[in-house]
Amino acid sequence: MAKEITRVLTLQIPAGRATPAPPVGTALGPLGINLQEFCTKYNDATKDKAGEILPAKITVYDDRTFDFIIKTPPTPNLLKKYAKLQKGSVKGAHEVVATLTQDQIREIAEIKLPDLNAYDVESAMKIVEGTARNMGIAVEGVNDKEMAEEAKEALEVEKEMEERAQELAEMEAEQQASAQQEVPVINEENKEKEAE
Repeated sequence: MAKEITRVLTLQIPAGRATPAPPVGTALGPLGINLQEFCTKYNDATKDKAGEILPAKITVYDDRTFDFIIKTPPTPNLLKKYAKLQKGSVKGAHEVVATLTQDQIREIAEIKLPDLNAYDVESAMKIVEGTARNMGIAVEGVNDKEMAEEAKEALEVEKEMEERAQELAEMEAEQQASAQQEVPVINEENKEKEAE
């Protein structure tokens, strides 16, 4: 008889360095599985890929046993690794932070192919290129010129917005200054004279 599945979850854990501490402990502890056993099995299975973050799809059964499948590293992590970046662009495609070659994109697509919704490397490359674009990473010969132009346009728009904000601040300051000048100051003596 097949075991009944209690829960299926995916955790992103550093390869070879899983511990019962969070995030592993907080996600798996309430399910009642042996955390130390999971960590040992995961670390043994991923020790050759140390330094990478690997998603593990974990299936927990009703008898508190488990199975897990190790997936390929997330696309953004691979892109950052190949581009030698700590993080992607804050402004997305409006700021180019790095440029990768088509060969590098192909390598990433070949790594990711088993986990992507694509039948061939060319389709996988398009998916990886889209992720790269959203991270501000241009691809040589594909979108590098277009992204550079977009970044230039975004910079111009940003300058215009700063100028408008500065003009607005100046107008508000002038308005406050004129409002303070227009308000007459009424003394108590003037009030008494007007009352008579």
